[in-house]
Amino acid sequence: MIRLAMLSFWHVHAGDYARQAQQHPGTQIVAAWDEDPDRGRVEADKLGVPFHENLDELLARPDVDGVIVDTPTNIHPEVMVAAARAGKHIFTEKVLALTVRECNEILAEVEKSGVALTLSLPRLYDGYTVAIQDVLASGALGEITLVRTRLSHGGSVGEGWLPEHFYNAEQCGGGALVDLGCHPMYLARLFFGGLPESVSASYGHVTGRAVEDNAVAVLRYPGGGLAVVEAGFVNTYSPFTIEVHGTLGSLLYGTPEGTLLVRSPAHEGGERWVELPLAERKPMAFEQWVTHIQNGTRAHENVEIGLDLTRLMEAANHSVAIDAPVRIDSISA
Repeated sequence: MIRLAMLSFWHVHAGDYARQAQQHPGTQIVAAWDEDPDRGRVEADKLGVPFHENLDELLARPDVDGVIVDTPTNIHPEVMVAAARAGKHIFTEKVLALTVRECNEILAEVEKSGVALTLSLPRLYDGYTVAIQDVLASGALGEITLVRTRLSHGGSVGEGWLPEHFYNAEQCGGGALVDLGCHPMYLARLFFGGLPESVSASYGHVTGRAVEDNAVAVLRYPGGGLAVVEAGFVNTYSPFTIEVHGTLGSLLYGTPEGTLLVRSPAHEGGERWVELPLAERKPMAFEQWVTHIQNGTRAHENVEIGLDLTRLMEAANHSVAIDAPVRIDSISA
């Protein structure tokens, strides 16, 4: 049995990860800490585990094997570095950190201590992503020229269900793009097979918050390929959308239904749009993390994509700050 501690309940997905840990036959939650002691005590009571007001005290417990980190993003580095130094395996909400420099600080400690680190990047493992990768690997679309990925919701309008601290620029490092746009961002990077040459971003503030609630980023690739990443908190019925276009064909997913359509010479001669079956979903990130701990293996691809995600987000934020495209190779430690 892998014994886990919850480190903060700041993020809206903390409860989801706690449930995954409770439902997994190989894990058990045994302790909790939170930078907000009042919130932490309430959540620890719900889980029926002791609450530690002092993080170092919790990390010193020999009966804690790993931690689930859901703190404000700006304190990820100090919390994860401390956890790694204490020899605790780490599962964390995206993004890993707000800058590449901070990511490298975390990764250096993780490497030194030999613990397993996995990021929650759930859409990497969904059946539509696996099926799209199969189409791209077949070459049916030819050279990829344009990828468009969009994820948006209405959490800042209407009833405004997003918690107020999700608009805290210091804690979050941004708004719609870093919180929600991270998913279409890492998918765009995945479908193009790596990082772009440059990033150009534009942010909107529809509800007047300190962070953006409407965002677009354009990734420019060598040879003229482009990826358009869109995210927002102010679009109530916006569907999750993936488009991949190439010199030979095009692929659509989720516009608006969860169907995968392709049109290319390799699919009925390109005469019509063909619906493809979705692939079987891969194990979720939490399940993969547990397996890595059990087998002594490491989530190298997951961590690499997580590091690239921070690089892309840092470039997008810098692009907005200077109102110009930012070369990706200028974002360094």
